[in-house]
Amino acid sequence: MAKVSRNYIMMCMLFSILLILGHSVEAGKVRHFKWDVEYIFWSPDCEENVVMGINGQFPGPTIRATAGDTVVVELTNKLHTEGVVIHWHGIRQLGTPWADGTASISQCAINPGETFYYRFKLDKAGTYFYHGHYGMQRSAGLYGSLIVDVAKGDKEPFHYDGELNLLLSDWWHESVHHQEVGLSSNPMRWIGEPQSLLMNGRGQYNCSIAGAHYSNSSSTKCSLRGGEQCAPKVLHVLPNKIYRLRIASTTALASLNLAIGNHKLVVVEADGNYVQPFAVDDLDIYSGESYSVLITTNQDPSNNYWVSVGVRGREPKTPQGLTLLNYNTNSPSKLPTSPPPVTPIWNDYAHSKSFTTKILALMGSPQPPKTFHRRITLLNTQNKMNGGYTKWAINNVSLTLPPTPYLGSIKYGLKNAFSLVNPPENFPNDYDVMKPPVNHNTTAGNGVYTLAINTTVDVILQNANALSENVSEIHPWHLHGHDFWVLGYGDGKFDRKRDERKFNLKNPPLRNSAVIFPYGWTALRFVADNPGVWAFHCHIEPHLHMGMGVVFAEGVQHVNNIPNQALACGLTGKMFTTRAANHTN
Repeated sequence: MAKVSRNYIMMCMLFSILLILGHSVEAGKVRHFKWDVEYIFWSPDCEENVVMGINGQFPGPTIRATAGDTVVVELTNKLHTEGVVIHWHGIRQLGTPWADGTASISQCAINPGETFYYRFKLDKAGTYFYHGHYGMQRSAGLYGSLIVDVAKGDKEPFHYDGELNLLLSDWWHESVHHQEVGLSSNPMRWIGEPQSLLMNGRGQYNCSIAGAHYSNSSSTKCSLRGGEQCAPKVLHVLPNKIYRLRIASTTALASLNLAIGNHKLVVVEADGNYVQPFAVDDLDIYSGESYSVLITTNQDPSNNYWVSVGVRGREPKTPQGLTLLNYNTNSPSKLPTSPPPVTPIWNDYAHSKSFTTKILALMGSPQPPKTFHRRITLLNTQNKMNGGYTKWAINNVSLTLPPTPYLGSIKYGLKNAFSLVNPPENFPNDYDVMKPPVNHNTTAGNGVYTLAINTTVDVILQNANALSENVSEIHPWHLHGHDFWVLGYGDGKFDRKRDERKFNLKNPPLRNSAVIFPYGWTALRFVADNPGVWAFHCHIEPHLHMGMGVVFAEGVQHVNNIPNQALACGLTGKMFTTRAANHTN
Protein backbone atom coordinates (compact mmCIF):
# COMPACT_ATOMS: atom_id res chain seq x y z
CA MET A 1 0.00 0.00 0.00
CA ALA A 2 1.08 3.57 -0.59
CA LYS A 3 2.42 5.29 2.50
CA VAL A 4 0.70 8.50 3.45
CA SER A 5 2.90 10.95 5.31
CA ARG A 6 1.77 11.53 8.89
CA ASN A 7 3.62 14.83 8.67
CA TYR A 8 1.54 15.77 5.65
CA ILE A 9 -1.69 15.19 7.54
CA MET A 10 -0.36 17.19 10.51
CA MET A 11 0.67 19.99 8.14
CA CYS A 12 -2.90 20.12 6.78
CA MET A 13 -4.31 20.31 10.29
CA LEU A 14 -1.91 23.05 11.35
CA PHE A 15 -2.63 24.99 8.20
CA SER A 16 -6.29 24.92 9.13
CA ILE A 17 -5.61 27.09 12.17
CA LEU A 18 -4.83 29.88 9.73
CA LEU A 19 -7.90 29.18 7.63
CA ILE A 20 -10.72 31.65 8.16
CA LEU A 21 -14.05 30.07 7.40
CA GLY A 22 -17.33 31.81 6.88
CA HIS A 23 -15.86 35.09 5.63
CA SER A 24 -17.85 37.24 3.26
CA VAL A 25 -17.41 36.29 -0.38
CA GLU A 26 -16.69 39.18 -2.73
CA ALA A 27 -18.84 39.73 -5.77
CA GLY A 28 -17.56 37.56 -8.61
CA LYS A 29 -18.38 36.95 -12.23
CA VAL A 30 -21.78 36.21 -13.71
CA ARG A 31 -21.56 32.92 -15.57
CA HIS A 32 -24.27 32.19 -18.15
CA PHE A 33 -25.32 28.75 -19.38
CA LYS A 34 -27.97 27.95 -21.98
CA TRP A 35 -29.33 24.44 -21.60
CA ASP A 36 -31.90 22.35 -23.47
CA VAL A 37 -33.18 19.30 -21.59
CA GLU A 38 -34.41 16.49 -23.82
CA TYR A 39 -34.47 12.71 -24.20
CA ILE A 40 -31.67 11.35 -26.36
CA PHE A 41 -30.45 7.94 -27.46
CA TRP A 42 -27.31 6.95 -25.51
CA SER A 43 -25.36 3.86 -24.48
CA PRO A 44 -24.25 4.46 -20.87
CA ASP A 45 -23.34 0.79 -20.34
CA CYS A 46 -22.93 -0.31 -23.99
CA GLU A 47 -26.68 -1.04 -24.28
CA GLU A 48 -28.46 1.69 -26.23
CA ASN A 49 -31.27 3.29 -24.29
CA VAL A 50 -33.05 6.61 -23.84
CA VAL A 51 -31.50 9.01 -21.32
CA MET A 52 -32.37 12.50 -20.22
CA GLY A 53 -29.58 14.68 -21.55
CA ILE A 54 -28.60 18.34 -21.62
CA ASN A 55 -27.51 19.94 -24.89
CA GLY A 56 -27.27 16.49 -26.43
CA GLN A 57 -24.86 15.07 -23.88
CA PHE A 58 -24.91 12.71 -20.89
CA PRO A 59 -24.10 13.36 -18.11
CA GLY A 60 -24.94 17.04 -18.34
CA PRO A 61 -22.24 19.72 -18.73
CA THR A 62 -19.95 20.35 -15.76
CA ILE A 63 -20.38 23.78 -14.20
CA ARG A 64 -17.07 25.14 -12.91
CA ALA A 65 -17.07 28.49 -11.16
CA THR A 66 -15.57 30.38 -8.23
CA ALA A 67 -17.02 31.14 -4.82
CA GLY A 68 -18.75 34.51 -5.12
CA ASP A 69 -19.77 33.96 -8.73
CA THR A 70 -23.39 34.16 -9.84
CA VAL A 71 -24.65 31.32 -12.02
CA VAL A 72 -27.43 31.93 -14.53
CA VAL A 73 -28.87 28.87 -16.26
CA GLU A 74 -31.36 29.45 -19.06
CA LEU A 75 -33.15 26.12 -19.00
CA THR A 76 -35.52 25.14 -21.83
CA ASN A 77 -37.70 22.06 -21.45
CA LYS A 78 -37.71 20.05 -24.67
CA LEU A 79 -39.16 16.88 -23.14
CA HIS A 80 -42.52 17.39 -24.96
CA THR A 81 -44.70 15.46 -22.47
CA GLU A 82 -43.44 16.21 -18.95
CA GLY A 83 -42.24 19.03 -16.74
CA VAL A 84 -38.72 19.42 -15.38
CA VAL A 85 -36.73 21.18 -12.65
CA ILE A 86 -33.07 21.01 -11.61
CA HIS A 87 -31.83 21.05 -8.01
CA TRP A 88 -28.36 22.45 -7.32
CA HIS A 89 -27.33 19.94 -4.69
CA GLY A 90 -25.36 21.47 -1.81
CA ILE A 91 -25.83 25.10 -2.92
CA ARG A 92 -27.65 26.82 -0.03
CA GLN A 93 -29.51 29.35 -2.19
CA LEU A 94 -29.04 32.21 0.28
CA GLY A 95 -31.62 34.80 -0.76
CA THR A 96 -32.82 32.77 -3.75
CA PRO A 97 -34.97 29.92 -2.36
CA TRP A 98 -37.07 29.98 -5.54
CA ALA A 99 -33.97 28.73 -7.45
CA ASP A 100 -33.54 25.58 -5.33
CA GLY A 101 -35.16 23.50 -8.07
CA THR A 102 -37.68 21.43 -6.11
CA ALA A 103 -41.02 20.98 -7.86
CA SER A 104 -44.05 21.80 -5.68
CA ILE A 105 -41.80 23.19 -2.94
CA SER A 106 -39.71 26.05 -4.34
CA GLN A 107 -41.18 26.34 -7.84
CA CYS A 108 -43.60 25.02 -10.43
CA ALA A 109 -42.34 22.40 -12.82
CA ILE A 110 -41.11 23.95 -16.07
CA ASN A 111 -43.64 22.91 -18.69
CA PRO A 112 -42.72 21.51 -22.12
CA GLY A 113 -41.55 24.30 -24.40
CA GLU A 114 -41.04 26.77 -21.54
CA THR A 115 -37.77 28.42 -20.51
CA PHE A 116 -36.91 29.16 -16.88
CA TYR A 117 -33.97 31.23 -15.62
CA TYR A 118 -32.17 29.90 -12.55
CA ARG A 119 -30.03 32.61 -10.97
CA PHE A 120 -28.10 32.03 -7.76
CA LYS A 121 -24.85 32.89 -6.02
CA LEU A 122 -22.20 30.33 -5.12
CA ASP A 123 -21.51 31.20 -1.51
CA LYS A 124 -18.71 28.74 -0.75
CA ALA A 125 -16.19 26.47 -2.43
CA GLY A 126 -16.68 22.74 -2.62
CA THR A 127 -17.59 19.62 -4.58
CA TYR A 128 -21.26 19.63 -5.59
CA PHE A 129 -23.53 18.37 -8.35
CA TYR A 130 -26.96 19.02 -9.84
CA HIS A 131 -29.84 16.72 -10.73
CA GLY A 132 -33.50 16.55 -11.67
CA HIS A 133 -35.95 16.87 -8.79
CA TYR A 134 -39.28 16.10 -10.43
CA GLY A 135 -40.69 12.59 -10.43
CA MET A 136 -37.73 10.24 -10.83
CA GLN A 137 -35.79 12.20 -13.43
CA ARG A 138 -32.50 11.63 -11.62
CA SER A 139 -32.94 7.93 -12.41
CA ALA A 140 -33.44 8.93 -16.05
CA GLY A 141 -29.97 10.49 -16.18
CA LEU A 142 -30.61 14.18 -15.49
CA TYR A 143 -27.47 15.10 -13.54
CA GLY A 144 -23.99 16.60 -13.79
CA SER A 145 -21.08 17.98 -11.76
CA LEU A 146 -20.90 21.42 -10.14
CA ILE A 147 -17.46 22.40 -8.86
CA VAL A 148 -16.81 25.63 -6.97
CA ASP A 149 -13.22 26.79 -6.58
CA VAL A 150 -12.06 28.97 -3.70
CA ALA A 151 -12.44 32.71 -4.10
CA LYS A 152 -9.56 34.76 -5.41
CA GLY A 153 -6.97 35.26 -2.69
CA ASP A 154 -8.17 32.27 -0.64
CA LYS A 155 -6.30 28.99 -0.30
CA GLU A 156 -7.31 25.42 0.31
CA PRO A 157 -5.97 23.95 3.57
CA PHE A 158 -4.10 21.26 1.62
CA HIS A 159 -1.74 21.08 -1.36
CA TYR A 160 -2.24 19.18 -4.60
CA ASP A 161 -0.66 19.19 -8.05
CA GLY A 162 -3.63 18.18 -10.17
CA GLU A 163 -7.32 17.40 -10.03
CA LEU A 164 -9.61 14.54 -11.09
CA ASN A 165 -13.39 14.21 -10.96
CA LEU A 166 -15.69 11.20 -10.49
CA LEU A 167 -19.47 11.44 -10.69
CA LEU A 168 -21.00 8.13 -9.59
CA SER A 169 -24.45 6.87 -10.58
CA ASP A 170 -26.48 3.70 -11.12
CA TRP A 171 -28.37 2.71 -14.25
CA TRP A 172 -31.43 0.61 -15.14
CA HIS A 173 -32.52 -0.62 -18.55
CA GLU A 174 -36.20 -0.20 -17.70
CA SER A 175 -37.45 3.32 -18.40
CA VAL A 176 -38.03 5.64 -15.48
CA HIS A 177 -41.73 5.71 -16.37
CA HIS A 178 -41.85 1.92 -16.12
CA GLN A 179 -40.16 2.18 -12.70
CA GLU A 180 -42.62 4.83 -11.46
CA VAL A 181 -45.66 2.81 -12.50
CA GLY A 182 -44.27 -0.25 -10.73
CA LEU A 183 -43.69 1.65 -7.48
CA SER A 184 -47.20 3.11 -7.62
CA SER A 185 -48.94 -0.21 -8.33
CA ASN A 186 -50.84 -2.49 -5.95
CA PRO A 187 -49.05 -4.75 -5.29
CA MET A 188 -45.84 -2.79 -5.76
CA ARG A 189 -43.49 -3.96 -8.49
CA TRP A 190 -40.05 -3.19 -7.11
CA ILE A 191 -37.57 -1.82 -9.64
CA GLY A 192 -34.87 -4.31 -8.65
CA GLU A 193 -31.15 -3.63 -8.47
CA PRO A 194 -29.48 -1.50 -11.16
CA GLN A 195 -28.00 -3.22 -14.18
CA SER A 196 -24.81 -1.14 -14.07
CA LEU A 197 -22.76 1.27 -12.00
CA LEU A 198 -21.53 4.30 -13.93
CA MET A 199 -18.45 6.46 -13.40
CA ASN A 200 -18.75 9.79 -15.19
CA GLY A 201 -21.72 8.30 -17.02
CA ARG A 202 -19.89 5.22 -18.29
CA GLY A 203 -20.19 1.56 -17.38
CA GLN A 204 -20.32 -1.88 -18.96
CA TYR A 205 -23.21 -4.35 -18.94
CA ASN A 206 -22.72 -8.11 -19.30
CA CYS A 207 -18.97 -7.73 -19.57
CA SER A 208 -16.04 -6.34 -17.61
CA ILE A 209 -13.02 -4.36 -18.70
CA ALA A 210 -11.09 -6.66 -16.35
CA GLY A 211 -12.55 -9.71 -18.12
CA ALA A 212 -11.01 -13.11 -17.43
CA HIS A 213 -7.53 -11.60 -17.16
CA TYR A 214 -7.31 -12.75 -13.54
CA SER A 215 -7.63 -16.28 -12.24
CA ASN A 216 -10.52 -15.41 -9.90
CA SER A 217 -12.60 -13.75 -12.62
CA SER A 218 -15.17 -15.47 -14.81
CA SER A 219 -16.34 -12.27 -16.49
CA THR A 220 -16.42 -11.79 -20.23
CA LYS A 221 -13.97 -9.14 -21.35
CA CYS A 222 -15.53 -6.10 -22.99
CA SER A 223 -14.53 -5.41 -26.57
CA LEU A 224 -14.52 -1.62 -26.51
CA ARG A 225 -13.21 1.05 -28.81
CA GLY A 226 -12.04 4.31 -27.31
CA GLY A 227 -14.72 6.40 -28.97
CA GLU A 228 -17.68 4.42 -27.59
CA GLN A 229 -20.02 6.15 -25.16
CA CYS A 230 -19.53 3.38 -22.61
CA ALA A 231 -15.73 3.22 -22.82
CA PRO A 232 -14.33 3.96 -19.34
CA LYS A 233 -13.21 7.50 -18.62
CA VAL A 234 -9.60 6.80 -17.68
CA LEU A 235 -7.99 8.96 -14.96
CA HIS A 236 -4.59 10.09 -16.27
CA VAL A 237 -1.83 10.96 -13.78
CA LEU A 238 1.88 11.71 -13.61
CA PRO A 239 4.13 9.79 -11.21
CA ASN A 240 5.08 11.26 -7.82
CA LYS A 241 2.34 13.88 -7.70
CA ILE A 242 -0.54 14.59 -5.33
CA TYR A 243 -3.98 14.62 -6.94
CA ARG A 244 -7.26 15.85 -5.56
CA LEU A 245 -9.99 13.41 -6.55
CA ARG A 246 -13.46 14.92 -6.28
CA ILE A 247 -16.17 12.26 -5.82
CA ALA A 248 -19.94 12.79 -5.82
CA SER A 249 -22.73 10.21 -5.74
CA THR A 250 -25.97 10.92 -7.56
CA THR A 251 -27.12 7.29 -7.40
CA ALA A 252 -30.85 6.64 -7.32
CA LEU A 253 -30.55 3.58 -5.06
CA ALA A 254 -27.07 2.18 -4.53
CA SER A 255 -24.74 2.96 -1.65
CA LEU A 256 -21.21 2.53 -2.94
CA ASN A 257 -17.68 1.77 -1.86
CA LEU A 258 -14.76 3.24 -3.79
CA ALA A 259 -11.15 2.06 -3.81
CA ILE A 260 -8.02 2.55 -5.91
CA GLY A 261 -5.61 -0.37 -6.13
CA ASN A 262 -2.44 0.13 -4.04
CA HIS A 263 -3.30 3.77 -3.25
CA LYS A 264 -4.41 5.28 0.04
CA LEU A 265 -7.18 7.87 0.04
CA VAL A 266 -6.74 10.90 2.32
CA VAL A 267 -10.17 12.41 2.96
CA VAL A 268 -10.06 16.23 3.15
CA GLU A 269 -13.56 17.47 2.21
CA ALA A 270 -17.12 16.27 2.72
CA ASP A 271 -20.17 17.97 1.18
CA GLY A 272 -18.29 21.22 0.56
CA ASN A 273 -16.80 21.42 4.08
CA TYR A 274 -13.21 20.75 5.11
CA VAL A 275 -12.57 17.83 7.45
CA GLN A 276 -9.62 16.65 9.51
CA PRO A 277 -7.52 14.67 7.02
CA PHE A 278 -7.48 10.91 7.55
CA ALA A 279 -6.26 8.05 5.39
CA VAL A 280 -8.27 4.97 4.36
CA ASP A 281 -7.95 2.11 1.88
CA ASP A 282 -11.52 2.62 0.66
CA LEU A 283 -14.51 4.83 1.39
CA ASP A 284 -18.26 4.39 1.55
CA ILE A 285 -20.31 7.03 -0.22
CA TYR A 286 -24.10 7.27 -0.03
CA SER A 287 -26.46 8.91 -2.47
CA GLY A 288 -26.27 12.69 -2.11
CA GLU A 289 -22.78 12.78 -0.58
CA SER A 290 -19.58 14.25 -1.99
CA TYR A 291 -15.94 14.02 -0.96
CA SER A 292 -12.50 15.18 -1.92
CA VAL A 293 -9.62 12.79 -1.33
CA LEU A 294 -5.91 13.19 -1.97
CA ILE A 295 -3.98 10.41 -3.66
CA THR A 296 -0.21 10.27 -4.05
CA THR A 297 0.99 8.65 -7.26
CA ASN A 298 4.06 7.01 -5.71
CA GLN A 299 3.49 3.45 -6.92
CA ASP A 300 5.36 1.57 -9.65
CA PRO A 301 5.00 3.89 -12.68
CA SER A 302 5.26 0.95 -15.09
CA ASN A 303 1.79 -0.21 -13.99
CA ASN A 304 -1.75 1.09 -14.14
CA TYR A 305 -4.18 0.63 -11.23
CA TRP A 306 -7.88 -0.19 -10.88
CA VAL A 307 -10.44 2.32 -9.67
CA SER A 308 -13.44 0.32 -8.49
CA VAL A 309 -16.90 0.99 -7.08
CA GLY A 310 -19.15 -1.70 -5.62
CA VAL A 311 -22.53 -1.88 -3.90
CA ARG A 312 -22.86 -1.59 -0.11
CA GLY A 313 -25.91 -1.87 2.14
CA ARG A 314 -27.88 -4.03 -0.31
CA GLU A 315 -27.16 -7.57 -1.44
CA PRO A 316 -25.15 -6.78 -4.58
CA LYS A 317 -26.63 -8.03 -7.83
CA THR A 318 -24.82 -5.35 -9.82
CA PRO A 319 -21.20 -5.89 -10.95
CA GLN A 320 -18.45 -3.53 -9.88
CA GLY A 321 -17.91 -0.39 -11.89
CA LEU A 322 -14.32 -0.07 -13.08
CA THR A 323 -11.95 2.38 -14.65
CA LEU A 324 -8.18 2.88 -14.62
CA LEU A 325 -5.74 5.15 -12.87
CA ASN A 326 -3.30 5.51 -15.75
CA TYR A 327 0.29 6.50 -15.00
CA ASN A 328 1.28 8.42 -18.12
CA THR A 329 4.34 6.26 -18.69
CA ASN A 330 1.92 3.48 -19.80
CA SER A 331 -0.71 2.98 -22.44
CA PRO A 332 -4.20 3.71 -21.06
CA SER A 333 -5.26 0.28 -22.34
CA LYS A 334 -2.67 -1.60 -20.27
CA LEU A 335 -4.44 -3.68 -17.62
CA PRO A 336 -3.13 -3.64 -14.04
CA THR A 337 -1.10 -6.61 -12.83
CA SER A 338 -3.44 -7.16 -9.86
CA PRO A 339 -7.21 -7.76 -9.86
CA PRO A 340 -9.58 -4.94 -8.88
CA PRO A 341 -9.95 -4.16 -5.15
CA VAL A 342 -12.57 -6.33 -3.48
CA THR A 343 -15.61 -4.39 -2.25
CA PRO A 344 -16.27 -5.05 1.46
CA ILE A 345 -19.15 -7.43 2.03
CA TRP A 346 -22.46 -5.60 1.56
CA ASN A 347 -23.70 -5.91 5.16
CA ASP A 348 -20.43 -5.22 6.96
CA TYR A 349 -21.86 -2.20 8.73
CA ALA A 350 -18.99 -2.09 11.21
CA HIS A 351 -16.74 -1.18 8.27
CA SER A 352 -19.21 1.53 7.18
CA LYS A 353 -19.55 2.99 10.68
CA SER A 354 -15.80 2.99 11.18
CA PHE A 355 -15.38 5.21 8.13
CA THR A 356 -18.33 7.49 8.89
CA THR A 357 -17.30 8.19 12.47
CA LYS A 358 -13.78 9.21 11.39
CA ILE A 359 -15.21 12.29 9.66
CA LEU A 360 -14.62 15.31 11.90
CA ALA A 361 -14.61 19.04 11.17
CA LEU A 362 -11.30 20.70 10.42
CA MET A 363 -9.91 22.83 13.20
CA GLY A 364 -11.29 26.36 12.84
CA SER A 365 -14.64 25.26 11.40
CA PRO A 366 -17.86 26.73 12.83
CA GLN A 367 -19.03 24.93 15.97
CA PRO A 368 -22.65 24.11 16.69
CA PRO A 369 -24.72 25.97 19.27
CA LYS A 370 -24.50 24.16 22.61
CA THR A 371 -28.26 23.99 23.04
CA PHE A 372 -31.32 23.71 20.82
CA HIS A 373 -34.69 25.46 20.74
CA ARG A 374 -36.66 22.62 19.18
CA ARG A 375 -36.18 18.92 18.62
CA ILE A 376 -38.00 16.94 15.92
CA THR A 377 -37.71 13.16 15.89
CA LEU A 378 -38.45 11.50 12.55
CA LEU A 379 -39.28 7.79 12.55
CA ASN A 380 -38.57 6.14 9.18
CA THR A 381 -41.00 3.30 8.43
CA GLN A 382 -42.32 1.27 5.54
CA ASN A 383 -46.12 1.00 5.51
CA LYS A 384 -49.24 0.21 3.49
CA MET A 385 -51.94 2.63 2.39
CA ASN A 386 -55.37 2.48 0.75
CA GLY A 387 -55.73 -1.27 0.65
CA GLY A 388 -52.17 -2.34 -0.08
CA TYR A 389 -50.09 0.37 -1.77
CA THR A 390 -46.54 0.27 -0.35
CA LYS A 391 -45.28 3.58 1.02
CA TRP A 392 -42.48 5.00 3.09
CA ALA A 393 -43.60 7.25 5.93
CA ILE A 394 -42.19 9.67 8.49
CA ASN A 395 -43.94 9.51 11.87
CA ASN A 396 -46.61 7.53 10.00
CA VAL A 397 -47.22 10.27 7.41
CA SER A 398 -46.28 9.63 3.77
CA LEU A 399 -45.42 12.87 1.97
CA THR A 400 -47.59 13.78 -1.02
CA LEU A 401 -46.64 17.12 -2.56
CA PRO A 402 -49.37 19.67 -3.44
CA PRO A 403 -49.91 21.23 -6.89
CA THR A 404 -49.16 24.74 -5.58
CA PRO A 405 -45.51 25.32 -4.52
CA TYR A 406 -45.24 25.86 -0.75
CA LEU A 407 -43.04 28.93 -1.24
CA GLY A 408 -45.84 30.78 -3.01
CA SER A 409 -48.75 29.53 -0.94
CA ILE A 410 -47.03 30.47 2.34
CA LYS A 411 -45.69 33.78 1.04
CA TYR A 412 -49.13 34.88 -0.19
CA GLY A 413 -51.19 33.29 2.59
CA LEU A 414 -53.15 30.81 0.46
CA LYS A 415 -54.74 28.67 3.15
CA ASN A 416 -56.23 25.94 0.95
CA ALA A 417 -53.02 25.02 -0.85
CA PHE A 418 -51.80 22.38 1.63
CA SER A 419 -52.73 20.85 4.96
CA LEU A 420 -52.51 23.27 7.88
CA VAL A 421 -52.39 20.38 10.35
CA ASN A 422 -48.98 20.33 12.02
CA PRO A 423 -47.12 17.11 11.22
CA PRO A 424 -46.12 14.98 14.24
CA GLU A 425 -42.82 15.81 15.93
CA ASN A 426 -42.27 12.38 17.50
CA PHE A 427 -43.59 8.85 17.56
CA PRO A 428 -45.16 6.75 20.35
CA ASN A 429 -42.77 5.72 23.15
CA ASP A 430 -43.86 2.10 22.94
CA TYR A 431 -43.00 1.74 19.21
CA ASP A 432 -40.56 -1.16 18.78
CA VAL A 433 -38.05 -0.16 16.09
CA MET A 434 -36.65 -3.69 15.99
CA LYS A 435 -39.86 -5.25 14.67
CA PRO A 436 -42.22 -4.61 11.73
CA PRO A 437 -44.98 -2.09 12.53
CA VAL A 438 -47.91 -3.62 14.42
CA ASN A 439 -50.24 -1.38 12.42
CA HIS A 440 -49.09 -1.43 8.80
CA ASN A 441 -51.35 1.42 7.75
CA THR A 442 -50.20 4.98 7.11
CA THR A 443 -51.81 8.17 5.83
CA ALA A 444 -50.81 10.69 3.18
CA GLY A 445 -50.05 14.27 4.19
CA ASN A 446 -48.42 17.49 3.03
CA GLY A 447 -48.19 19.53 6.22
CA VAL A 448 -45.14 21.69 6.96
CA TYR A 449 -42.80 21.99 9.93
CA THR A 450 -42.71 25.77 10.46
CA LEU A 451 -39.45 26.81 12.12
CA ALA A 452 -38.89 30.11 13.88
CA ILE A 453 -36.23 32.09 12.07
CA ASN A 454 -32.70 31.95 13.50
CA THR A 455 -33.56 29.20 15.97
CA THR A 456 -31.51 26.07 16.53
CA VAL A 457 -33.23 22.84 15.50
CA ASP A 458 -32.25 19.28 16.36
CA VAL A 459 -33.43 16.44 14.16
CA ILE A 460 -33.19 12.85 15.34
CA LEU A 461 -33.48 10.47 12.40
CA GLN A 462 -34.72 7.14 13.75
CA ASN A 463 -34.51 4.01 11.62
CA ALA A 464 -36.72 0.98 12.15
CA ASN A 465 -37.65 -2.44 10.83
CA ALA A 466 -39.42 -2.39 7.45
CA LEU A 467 -42.55 -4.42 6.66
CA SER A 468 -40.60 -7.68 6.40
CA GLU A 469 -39.00 -9.34 9.42
CA ASN A 470 -35.32 -8.59 10.03
CA VAL A 471 -35.11 -5.91 7.33
CA SER A 472 -33.93 -2.37 8.02
CA GLU A 473 -32.46 -0.36 5.17
CA ILE A 474 -29.84 2.36 4.88
CA HIS A 475 -31.36 5.81 4.34
CA PRO A 476 -29.16 8.76 3.31
CA TRP A 477 -30.97 12.02 4.16
CA HIS A 478 -30.35 15.36 2.43
CA LEU A 479 -31.34 18.83 3.68
CA HIS A 480 -31.92 21.64 1.20
CA GLY A 481 -30.92 25.23 1.99
CA HIS A 482 -28.60 24.43 4.91
CA ASP A 483 -25.63 22.55 6.20
CA PHE A 484 -26.10 20.72 9.49
CA TRP A 485 -23.77 19.39 12.16
CA VAL A 486 -23.78 15.62 12.56
CA LEU A 487 -23.72 15.26 16.34
CA GLY A 488 -23.64 11.50 16.51
CA TYR A 489 -24.82 8.05 15.50
CA GLY A 490 -26.15 5.16 17.56
CA ASP A 491 -27.80 1.76 17.50
CA GLY A 492 -31.37 0.94 18.55
CA LYS A 493 -33.94 3.48 19.69
CA PHE A 494 -32.64 6.95 20.57
CA ASP A 495 -32.74 7.62 24.31
CA ARG A 496 -32.27 11.23 25.31
CA LYS A 497 -30.79 10.59 28.75
CA ARG A 498 -28.40 7.93 27.52
CA ASP A 499 -27.49 9.17 24.06
CA GLU A 500 -27.30 12.95 24.38
CA ARG A 501 -24.17 12.55 26.46
CA LYS A 502 -22.47 10.99 23.41
CA PHE A 503 -23.06 14.03 21.19
CA ASN A 504 -19.96 15.58 19.68
CA LEU A 505 -20.24 19.34 20.25
CA LYS A 506 -16.52 19.99 19.81
CA ASN A 507 -15.78 19.15 16.17
CA PRO A 508 -18.83 17.57 14.51
CA PRO A 509 -18.68 17.62 10.72
CA LEU A 510 -20.80 20.05 8.75
CA ARG A 511 -22.69 18.17 6.04
CA ASN A 512 -25.77 18.51 3.84
CA SER A 513 -26.34 14.74 3.68
CA ALA A 514 -26.15 12.09 6.40
CA VAL A 515 -26.87 8.40 6.63
CA ILE A 516 -28.98 6.45 9.14
CA PHE A 517 -27.75 2.90 9.51
CA PRO A 518 -30.15 -0.05 9.86
CA TYR A 519 -31.90 -0.12 13.26
CA GLY A 520 -30.00 3.01 14.26
CA TRP A 521 -30.33 6.76 14.77
CA THR A 522 -28.47 9.85 13.59
CA ALA A 523 -28.57 13.21 15.40
CA LEU A 524 -28.35 16.49 13.45
CA ARG A 525 -28.36 20.16 14.46
CA PHE A 526 -28.83 23.20 12.24
CA VAL A 527 -29.74 26.86 12.50
CA ALA A 528 -32.90 27.89 10.65
CA ASP A 529 -31.31 31.05 9.24
CA ASN A 530 -32.18 30.83 5.54
CA PRO A 531 -35.68 32.17 4.72
CA GLY A 532 -37.52 29.83 2.39
CA VAL A 533 -39.21 26.45 2.15
CA TRP A 534 -36.86 23.50 2.10
CA ALA A 535 -37.11 19.79 1.41
CA PHE A 536 -35.56 17.28 3.81
CA HIS A 537 -35.76 13.75 2.47
CA CYS A 538 -34.23 10.36 1.87
CA HIS A 539 -32.02 10.69 -1.21
CA ILE A 540 -32.90 7.23 -2.49
CA GLU A 541 -35.07 8.10 -5.46
CA PRO A 542 -37.75 5.38 -5.07
CA HIS A 543 -38.06 6.09 -1.34
CA LEU A 544 -38.74 9.79 -1.90
CA HIS A 545 -41.16 8.91 -4.67
CA MET A 546 -43.00 6.72 -2.15
CA GLY A 547 -43.28 9.48 0.48
CA MET A 548 -40.05 9.50 2.49
CA GLY A 549 -39.57 13.19 3.19
CA VAL A 550 -40.70 16.27 5.10
CA VAL A 551 -40.83 20.01 4.43
CA PHE A 552 -39.39 22.81 6.57
CA ALA A 553 -40.45 26.48 6.25
CA GLU A 554 -38.69 29.41 7.91
CA GLY A 555 -38.94 33.18 7.61
CA VAL A 556 -40.88 33.03 4.32
CA GLN A 557 -42.19 36.56 4.95
CA HIS A 558 -38.61 37.78 4.42
CA VAL A 559 -38.31 36.26 0.93
CA ASN A 560 -38.50 38.85 -1.83
CA ASN A 561 -38.17 39.08 -5.61
CA ILE A 562 -39.70 35.69 -6.39
CA PRO A 563 -40.10 35.46 -10.18
CA ASN A 564 -43.76 35.05 -11.12
CA GLN A 565 -42.82 32.19 -13.42
CA ALA A 566 -41.59 30.17 -10.44
CA LEU A 567 -45.12 30.19 -9.01
CA ALA A 568 -47.31 30.28 -12.13
CA CYS A 569 -49.20 27.07 -11.36
CA GLY A 570 -51.86 25.86 -8.95
CA LEU A 571 -53.49 28.48 -6.73
CA THR A 572 -50.65 30.99 -7.09
CA GLY A 573 -50.99 30.75 -10.87
CA LYS A 574 -54.70 31.54 -10.59
CA MET A 575 -53.88 34.44 -8.25
CA PHE A 576 -51.43 35.97 -10.74
CA THR A 577 -53.94 35.50 -13.58
CA THR A 578 -56.65 37.28 -11.56
CA ARG A 579 -54.32 40.14 -10.66
CA ALA A 580 -53.29 40.57 -14.30
CA ALA A 581 -56.95 40.60 -15.40
CA ASN A 582 -57.87 43.18 -12.76
CA HIS A 583 -54.91 45.33 -13.75
CA THR A 584 -55.97 45.18 -17.42
CA ASN A 585 -59.55 46.15 -16.55
